[in-house]
Amino acid sequence: MVTAVTNMGRSGLYDWLMQRVSAVILLAYFLYIGAVVFSGVDYAAWSDLFAQTWMRVFSLLALVSLGAHAWVGLWVVFTDYFTERLMGSTGNVIRLVAQVVSGLIMFTYLVWGIQILWGL
Repeated sequence: MVTAVTNMGRSGLYDWLMQRVSAVILLAYFLYIGAVVFSGVDYAAWSDLFAQTWMRVFSLLALVSLGAHAWVGLWVVFTDYFTERLMGSTGNVIRLVAQVVSGLIMFTYLVWGIQILWGL
């Protein structure tokens, strides 16, 4: 049995909503970045774009959305495939290890992204 403690939200509805909202934010971000790239931007214009606070905040929002989106998606995959029924008595342990490793990787990428964006 999987408890609500291991997922990101309080309920399936909350996780579903977080997945959809983060997807919309990521879509908006990548469409904007794609438009900038395909407009023929040079290094100076790219640097000026990311020097603006609104772009850094937008990028940070996209980075946090990516982490939340990935966490919900991986939680679903882990709880569907790393079970005692499919993997024997070690299924729950493997799932916990996979979730901890994934969480640490996502946290590391988030901190690294903040350092890159804000030049810390």
